[in-house]
Amino acid sequence: MLSSQAFNDWCQQLQINSVARAVIEQVRSATPSRQVQGRRKNVCGSYPSRKMGLTIQFESHRNELARIHELEHDTTVLEYYDQPSPIELVYSSKTGRRMRHQYTPDFFVLRTDGVEWEECKTEADLIKLAQENSNRYCQDAHRQWVRPPSDTLEKTDYLLLHKGFECL
Repeated sequence: MLSSQAFNDWCQQLQINSVARAVIEQVRSATPSRQVQGRRKNVCGSYPSRKMGLTIQFESHRNELARIHELEHDTTVLEYYDQPSPIELVYSSKTGRRMRHQYTPDFFVLRTDGVEWEECKTEADLIKLAQENSNRYCQDAHRQWVRPPSDTLEKTDYLLLHKGFECL
């Protein structure tokens, strides 16, 4: 985890505005917003993170745990947090109806070059979700899965959808 001085330096280097900084500080100081839940098709647990010096929850050993291993060993990742506070997404449905949705991302990640909310889904799930509502799930110009910015978020803020592993 970053020291206070290192965090201040990082914010200055990336020119993080005061509103974004307040959101980041809130996530950094909070405990996970919810406990993960095991269901019929998933295996949940906790991972002892060396990078973070605390335990990180996962709700899927095929996607989220695999992503934790990547985040843990990625040198561009400074910090990562599981189950950050919910964010409100406002988007248009397939029929054009304005929708509001409280959403808890899987991870909030501070990188050397930015910050992201991340959600772990399989490619098959992402394709199905994009077909159901392309205003909520789509691929960017680099064919990376994203959720377009919400009216309630900065227009430059995207929720990164991490394509998980499909295990047979």
